[in-house]
Order: sequence, then structure tokens, then C-alpha cells
Amino acid sequence: MHLSPRDLPFSLGQTAILFVDMQRIWCEPGLDAHLSAEDGRYYYQRLAEQVIPNQQRLLAAVRSQGENVLHTIIESLTADGRDRSLDHKLSDMHLPKGSPKAQVIAELAPLENEIVLPKTSSGVFNSTAIDYVLRNLNTRHLIVCGVLTDQCVDMAVRDAADRGYLVTLVEDACATITPERHQACLNAIGGYCWMTDTPTVIERLHHLQGSLA
Repeated sequence: MHLSPRDLPFSLGQTAILFVDMQRIWCEPGLDAHLSAEDGRYYYQRLAEQVIPNQQRLLAAVRSQGENVLHTIIESLTADGRDRSLDHKLSDMHLPKGSPKAQVIAELAPLENEIVLPKTSSGVFNSTAIDYVLRNLNTRHLIVCGVLTDQCVDMAVRDAADRGYLVTLVEDACATITPERHQACLNAIGGYCWMTDTPTVIERLHHLQGSLA
């Protein structure tokens, strides 16, 4: 983990976590037509053995402190997907509104009062109102985890940093198709975030600045 000027204590009432694309189609082998179980062996193993368990721990810690939880998922606003970005149309990426494959995985199922933002681009800040929502929630610290590290997670980190949020990337709660791609992304985005691991984030959450816990 690198030293970062963004390594600052989380603030009570100003901290949120964003789970990027942790939905059935990308997490359950056999649902993504673009990735076979064989080609995705490393990815699906990392998800099952490390990423999802770590995300469950992070989710429990954030909820215990009463901080905000947000999920973003790839899902069209229409059944036919005509609202999708051009890139998603060219990539043949379409999850119709209400598709069971688009749902957040059961392990991270949102509670009634948690926020789910459907998007039709790689960058959640480009195709949702997340910036508006985070500012209404008085967010200063944004914790980011999810898939794929070098695609949608990468864009969330960079875009959030550009908009003035203090971003924490939880490295062991993210995954992409190969370890080489994962590491290359970490090497590239260190200047946009504080990069750390699940135990460190959980400890920080339990000692939120201003918290009595």
C-alpha cells in the first residue's frame, strides 16, 4: 500500500461506501456470455474466496455506524435498451430494466433504505445522478470496491477524485479477470485515492471521527 495524502480519518456522517457492479451477471459463473467459467477461473475464485466475504464485512461495518450505502449496477432504463450508451450497444451489453441478472447479489442485498443506481456506461458519474446524491448526503469520504478493478471501479475512483471526494479504494474487495490486470490498475490510479485493505477500513469505520463507538 502506498503513502497517500488522502489517508485521512473518516468523518462521522460524511462517509459512504459504493459497491460497483456487484450483480448476479458479473458474479455468478455462467451468466456472462462474454466470459466462460474456464477463462474466468481466477476471477470467480477471487470473488468467492476473498472479494465477496470482504465486502460483506465492509457492508456490516458501514451499516453498524449508520453511514450511507450505495450500489451501482449495469441496467437499462428500458426493456429494449434504447437508452444505453453507444459503447454498451456496440459491446452488446444489455440488462433490461428489472432483469434478475441485474440484481445485486444476495450476499450484499440492499436494505430498503439503501441506494441502488442503475447505469448504462462504465462510469457511474457519467450516467447516473450519483454526484448529486452524494452531495445531498453530505459525503466527503467515498469508499469504493467492486468489479472490474480496471474498468468500472477505475472510472468511479478517478471521477470521484476529480469531483472533490476523498476516495478510498479497498484493494482486496475488488477483482478483475487476471491478477496482472488488477495490479496494473492499482499501479495506475494510486494518485487518485488512498489504497488500502479491508481490515484497515473496518478499523477506521469503527473509530469514525466524532463517533462514540
